[in-house]
Amino acid sequence: MNNEFTSSKSQTDWQRLDAMTDEDIDLSDCPEITPEMFAKAVVRRGLPNTQTKAQVTLRIDSDVLDWFQSQGHGYHTQINALLRAYMEAHQ
Repeated sequence: MNNEFTSSKSQTDWQRLDAMTDEDIDLSDCPEITPEMFAKAVVRRGLPNTQTKAQVTLRIDSDVLDWFQSQGHGYHTQINALLRAYMEAHQ
């Protein structure tokens, strides 16, 4: 076990960062965002919601479920986020 003291003091120069403009930021190592990237984007909505969740049984087409599952871990959360976005758009 490592018993060395770890400082909680930030080593970031916050004053220098606050003084920077957008033009001062070097984006040369960031890829250009393409429409294809947006098409593959996942909707994530901020901090976890403290609302309670209800477990339900939902019948959906198997190809729809297969597609969501192929997106990887968190597909339940993706389905919930898309349903919430739809709900909010239609209120």
